[in-house]
Amino acid sequence: MPVSKHRRSRGRASQRGERPAADLSIPKPKKKKTNKLYVAASAIIAVLVIGGFAIGGTNFQRGAQTGRSQEYVEGVGVRQDFMPVGPRGLNAHVPRNQTVSYNTNPPTSGDHWSTPERCGFFEDGLTDERIVHNLEHGNIVVSYNLATPEEVDQLEDAVGSIGLNPVWGVTRFYDKIPAGTVSVAAWGVLDQMDGVDRERINRFFETYAGSLGPETIIC
Repeated sequence: MPVSKHRRSRGRASQRGERPAADLSIPKPKKKKTNKLYVAASAIIAVLVIGGFAIGGTNFQRGAQTGRSQEYVEGVGVRQDFMPVGPRGLNAHVPRNQTVSYNTNPPTSGDHWSTPERCGFFEDGLTDERIVHNLEHGNIVVSYNLATPEEVDQLEDAVGSIGLNPVWGVTRFYDKIPAGTVSVAAWGVLDQMDGVDRERINRFFETYAGSLGPETIIC
């Protein structure tokens, strides 16, 4: 029997709708070409960023913002004699609670305790043996024996307005100086004044903070 045209036509349509076996396979994703220039640029940027952080951290620890002079400046405080130092050019650490005799009052160098004080304002006072370690680190130590709470507030406001104070300044009550006076010390330099002289205190910080001392380390 001859095959009908309809059946033949339907068969051909079925063949046209079929996909070759190769077409049924899952297409493989194309590999993206790596842009070598992009990779190189990214690596350079990463190195620069990491290097920037490392340098920034080092500068911060060493005092990126410090006073302008690494030696005594005539007219900014009075230079003091240094107490004897050891073979490394440093004063010795002594046991905690051991007292030390200093050649100035307040001291500006000498043996001291092994742990310095953090920066801040200490109305209850701090021992000489502790703050001398701060001086060795290039910190500025402000000692006061003021008569009234109003004067203490004036001093706190004065040192608080100094940009270098938060990382280089230690202020303490100190009854071993005359009543009504303020003493500002750096390593080997001392400035003593009656009352609160904002300009002199600020100038002392701007000159010596983080600049004097065998080791310059923020507190």
